[in-house]
Amino acid sequence: DNRVAVEAALDEAVVSRVPETDLLAESMRYSLMAGGKRIRPVLVLAAAKMFGGEEAMGKAMPAAVAVEMIHTMSLIHDDLPSMDNDDFRRGKPTNHKVYGENIAILAGDAMLSQAFEHVAKHCDDSDPARVVKVLALLGEAVGVEGLAGGQVMDLLSEADPNVDIERLTWIHKHKTACLLRISVAAGALLGGATADDVARVSEFAVKIGLAFQIADDVLDVTMDTETLGKTAGKDLLAEKATFPKFLGLDESKRRAKQLTEEAKALLEPYGDRAENLLALADFIIQRTN
Repeated sequence: DNRVAVEAALDEAVVSRVPETDLLAESMRYSLMAGGKRIRPVLVLAAAKMFGGEEAMGKAMPAAVAVEMIHTMSLIHDDLPSMDNDDFRRGKPTNHKVYGENIAILAGDAMLSQAFEHVAKHCDDSDPARVVKVLALLGEAVGVEGLAGGQVMDLLSEADPNVDIERLTWIHKHKTACLLRISVAAGALLGGATADDVARVSEFAVKIGLAFQIADDVLDVTMDTETLGKTAGKDLLAEKATFPKFLGLDESKRRAKQLTEEAKALLEPYGDRAENLLALADFIIQRTN
């Protein structure tokens, strides 16, 4: 099971080696090892396997760990009072509620830095040119046209009556879909994919990334806090722009399904080799948290 392998790799990735780093490592591990769906690292491994077989999955594991570290950093920082101000994540108190804002910020910073370090140190059995491309992708994922840029626009759009569906789509192509795209592209690269293949699977990932966000917005208004593992109805209270707000629940569900079908069609040339990526696409809109 890929998730079991991912959990073991994550567990080994953050370890305190001297007493002075015990608190920081504990804070990092608190969020990194809090469970979750592990969609992003599993996408890395599925894409690597599609192009390079079982052997490529081992080569891609450092990148799988790195994208989950980046994702976890984004959750720690998103939950801060100055951002989304949330008290719960994955059914547990958020990092800053346990360790304080100062340690939570530094835990996120350390996690981000360690993501790049992990790939640079542990992808030594892969083509160096491909590893450099993966490192560039990871930088893109968190930069001005990635998580950071998407989060800024998300914050600026709260309670803004001029927000439209185009801006909302831009936000989530960069805040949500970007890291899914980088996950698939990194796995494909380390699996030996051609540039055309990387472009095709990247387009697949953007579509499932938007479907993922639409599903997330729907769950926020249809599920309770216990089921979600985070505060339900938070988007409504914060007056955030969401897909159900613009489209309604039924049209949002239809749009998510349509995006998923379009994404799956992009993988038709790969036949049975794409089965794991196809299964992940279905999971994204069928999940309940």
